[in-house]
Amino acid sequence: MADEQFSLFTAGSGAPGATDISAGATSPSAANFDAIPTDASIPIVPGTYDNLADLGTHCRGCVRCGLAETRTHVVVSRGSPTAPVLIIGEGPGQQEDEQGLPFVGKSGQLLEKILASVRFDTEKDVYICNIVKCRPPENRVPTTAEVTACKGYLLEQIRLVDPKIILLTGATALKALLGVKSGISKVRGQWMEWEGRLCMPIFHPAYLLRNPSRDKGSPKWLMWQDIQAVKAKVEELTSS
Repeated sequence: MADEQFSLFTAGSGAPGATDISAGATSPSAANFDAIPTDASIPIVPGTYDNLADLGTHCRGCVRCGLAETRTHVVVSRGSPTAPVLIIGEGPGQQEDEQGLPFVGKSGQLLEKILASVRFDTEKDVYICNIVKCRPPENRVPTTAEVTACKGYLLEQIRLVDPKIILLTGATALKALLGVKSGISKVRGQWMEWEGRLCMPIFHPAYLLRNPSRDKGSPKWLMWQDIQAVKAKVEELTSS
């Protein structure tokens, strides 16, 4: 059975110091609310948005950082707004920028296979988003200023979806949300707690595409262990 599930990984078919989003907060004034997409100095405080639709409207018109100048589409999210698992990537790539959806290129296809291997349905069981909503030129790592300008949107997405588990794909997502600067190879598969939520750093699917071996101890083999642990934890939390 493990071999059968693991075949789905083939690519050929590719912390401390964070804002407390659990605490209640007074929504900004109407003037400040309207200015959020145009002025990075306006904070996106917890409770700013009543729903994900309003958040999406602001995101799609956002010019809080320079990434707005080169984007084709803002990439807000896909998946279920009530999902038990929230997956955070670094930022959109070329295909994501063209389609306006996260993880739809080769990395996204592999992510779909990984989720399907433990019977996670991307329409019901996961909500997928990124640290930044616009593509950095040449797929470079987003700058600190870009992450800061966009982070409030992400924190509101987490608050509104209210997932049981957050998966952080790659070092950029790990550092941006939890403040952990360790290499992903050292901490992947470890449960971490953040704002009362369980988080797990995992390899980014793009890294798995560059390391195709499925031998024991390889990144793909380790990913298989990690996603099984995530599935088991979701079942444990939903049945309790």
